Amino acid sequence: MDSSPDQPAVERMARMRPVRQWLVLLIFSLLFAGALEYAALPAALLIGPMLAAILAGTNGATVRVPRPLFGAAQAVVGCLVAASISADIFSVFYKEWPLFLVVVLATLAASSLLGWLISRWRILPGTTAVWGSSPGAATAMVLMAGAFGADQRLVAFMQYLRVIFVSMTAALVAKMWVDTSGVEIPAIVWFPPIDAMAFAATLGVALVGGLLGRLCRLPSPFFLGTFIFGTIVHLGFGVAMQLPSWLLALSYAMIGWSIGLNFTRAILRHATRALPQIVGSIVVLIVFCGGLAWLISHVLGIDPLTAYLATSPGGMDSVAIIAAAAQNVDISFVMALQSARFLVVLIAGPSIARLVARAVRD
Repeated sequence: MDSSPDQPAVERMARMRPVRQWLVLLIFSLLFAGALEYAALPAALLIGPMLAAILAGTNGATVRVPRPLFGAAQAVVGCLVAASISADIFSVFYKEWPLFLVVVLATLAASSLLGWLISRWRILPGTTAVWGSSPGAATAMVLMAGAFGADQRLVAFMQYLRVIFVSMTAALVAKMWVDTSGVEIPAIVWFPPIDAMAFAATLGVALVGGLLGRLCRLPSPFFLGTFIFGTIVHLGFGVAMQLPSWLLALSYAMIGWSIGLNFTRAILRHATRALPQIVGSIVVLIVFCGGLAWLISHVLGIDPLTAYLATSPGGMDSVAIIAAAAQNVDISFVMALQSARFLVVLIAGPSIARLVARAVRD
């Protein structure tokens, strides 16, 4: 009898035909993504569809994204990450590598400790908190977490909540140093002219990278295989890739739907119960990275805003936009440190998660 009030809500989507379920999911995805874009919140094209899918999943939706489409979406994100790495940052790496190493390791240590504490206190199950606490590479961490047995839904909840917190905090801090009110973000060109060679290269990298990832049995093979292969051909051979906005939007939607449709009411209640601890861990990590920025600024004489944006734990795309809007910020330094941490998190993330998981079990 206790479950009877919830029964109609749970079955509401299940009673619909699959075509109608997809139509409802698409409409709500557009509404949520549009609202998030209007509010200038980061990762709107991914978080919007994910929120719509969570709403559908917790109301009994039975549709699921086909595995080939989910794999293709991961491969596109791998191409995006590979194409965003510029050879220009290597000179900054070479000049500042001891500083980068200390900052990256300190940030990883702090985030791992927070993840270990959340896991140790049984707030979240298994290694979920470790993946969810990783400082950066949010989409990559969500994609790889499932391959290592973590609850992908809760990892996504932690990661994207942190991305929102970090991006809003970075924007507020930037306003203390520079007036960005007159800066206009360029409008999204959804259907740009297609460069046949660059677009074909993108599709080729996604296909070959995904296949290599499967052959090498990499975790999250479509994403990691494409990222590694794409980085090699992009930096090593100068191959240009084109990722039009419509392709990225479709890929983000596939990933958001794949994660969100697996949410149940029980999972959502669990995430809500853990919300104070999750928010607390995010705030602690932001404050810790702010302390690193203060130390870098005072010891090495680096501009405070540059130091803060460089150490900001995640939301690399939104940090790049904020850095570009501030005239006195050293964008090369910011992106070099952000990229260094991103790469270290991608490479060391699985090993750190396994290590912390063993520590939690012991």
